[in-house]
Amino acid sequence: MLRRTFTAAALSSLAAPALAQAAWPSKQIRVIVPYPPGGPSDVSARIVVDRAAQILGQTALFENKAGASGMIGAEFVKNAPVDNHTFLLTTTAMVTITRHLQPIPFDPEKDFQPVSRLTTSWGAMALHPSVPAKTLPEFVAYCKANPGKVNFGSSGMATITHLFGEMLMHEAGIKMTHVPYRGSAPALQAVLANEVQVQFDQLTLPHIKAGKLRGLAMLAEVRHPEFPELPTLREGGYGKDGGDSWFGILAPTGTAADAIDKLDKAIAQALKQPDIMEKVHNGGMRVTYLDPAAFKAQIAAENKMFGNIIRQANIKI
Repeated sequence: MLRRTFTAAALSSLAAPALAQAAWPSKQIRVIVPYPPGGPSDVSARIVVDRAAQILGQTALFENKAGASGMIGAEFVKNAPVDNHTFLLTTTAMVTITRHLQPIPFDPEKDFQPVSRLTTSWGAMALHPSVPAKTLPEFVAYCKANPGKVNFGSSGMATITHLFGEMLMHEAGIKMTHVPYRGSAPALQAVLANEVQVQFDQLTLPHIKAGKLRGLAMLAEVRHPEFPELPTLREGGYGKDGGDSWFGILAPTGTAADAIDKLDKAIAQALKQPDIMEKVHNGGMRVTYLDPAAFKAQIAAENKMFGNIIRQANIKI
């Protein structure tokens, strides 16, 4: 009788961890945002993951650990004990660009697992009206006839706003002069003042709408609903391998597959809700959900593409 009682108790204690694991999430879902508060990455995480946590019957905790182009936050998550409840918000640059320019404190493939892609920023290729080109083909022809005459501004060396210009030069066989600025806002002021003639950036959209700049192409997979007449860069035959400025969620390697699967499904559900879609749109972004497998493939494709651009253009920080 004592032996039977002991056996039952032992089996019960062995089953307890399995039951606890099945109840995921058992506490707050923690998201490390490796950028300052208030930016598009922070906004994307808070809008989407907060709703996903609600769907899962939990709350979400967001911690901003900014610095070193996202590397400080990424390294923090990599080195933290795996608890199945801590995740990292990532951007295009963190896992597909920076690694080709300098040593980074983590291996995107070995140290992290994709959970979901959330959103992508809208962006446009904008031209100062002084340049006599009204379409992308006309602009390419103008640049070929005037090599190096056109300047394009960016938010800084090796940013995605810089690499769009390098990509177009390589694929179209044209030559422009790159002028890096300390952020998108000063680059925008430069193109408005005709110090540079082209900018590849989200901030150009209101000025295209106001007629101060001429839109040549959307930097997106699809046309913007408010600019239906503006073709995408890909419709023009460029940037077919990707290159969007997106935001997604990664899990540190070792996170339970069940946790990743449940969070991914909750994110997918959240992104279908009309109020979330509206908030994303009002934040200058669009919903571009990808599940773990598709997100992994996207990262691999863009890592290869940006690596090629950086090597071909001999870009150095």
